[in-house]
Amino acid sequence: MNKLKHFVHAYSEWIRHVLVPLGPWGMLALAAVDGSFMGMPLDAIFVYYVYTDRSRFLLYVLLGSAGSALGSIVLYVIGYTGGEMLLRKRLSAERFEKIHASFDRHEFWALMFPAMLPPPAPFKIVVLAAAAFEMNFAHFLLAIFAGRFVRFLIEALLTLWFGPEIVTLAGSLFVHHYVWVLVGVGALAAGWLVWRRARRQTAENSPENKNAAGKDSTLRSEETRLTS
Repeated sequence: MNKLKHFVHAYSEWIRHVLVPLGPWGMLALAAVDGSFMGMPLDAIFVYYVYTDRSRFLLYVLLGSAGSALGSIVLYVIGYTGGEMLLRKRLSAERFEKIHASFDRHEFWALMFPAMLPPPAPFKIVVLAAAAFEMNFAHFLLAIFAGRFVRFLIEALLTLWFGPEIVTLAGSLFVHHYVWVLVGVGALAAGWLVWRRARRQTAENSPENKNAAGKDSTLRSEETRLTS
């Protein structure tokens, strides 16, 4: 725990000297840089802002999410113009096809869920894939914003309730149990999709919908009879 405290203190001192002159907009700027191509200690920066300015934690959640989405535009342009070739060079054929299939099925969730995960999740690869597979640009920005919003909101609440060390500790646990975290997130996502599909089928099979469908069929038959 002492090492964690020292780590957080060292980052806090660096952040204080660099970011204080920028005010809240420093969160937006550095999130944009991190979202483009240059990795930054974004979680430590975010925690510093929230911990030193608690009353405006939601503002930092919004600025961090918006900055990440805006910065990812750089990767979108790269991925859209030549990302598929780059992905095929860096990924095995099997993994490439799996990512492609996930975007074919649910492109929004295929991008949003990775956006929720902290490092070392390979998020930039997923961003390049979204662009290479020609994901709708507005949906692209919204998915990244939504995923980062969930991530930063959780980090902000943990910081406010338990202090900045808890975020560093949680990040360390994620690094050492990366696979299990991904399995858990995947299971939750799959469960949510199954529940959503079951709910939609239940609504479609409800008596009200069947009656409405029957009425529509009767009206069409009557119109056909009158016009014939």
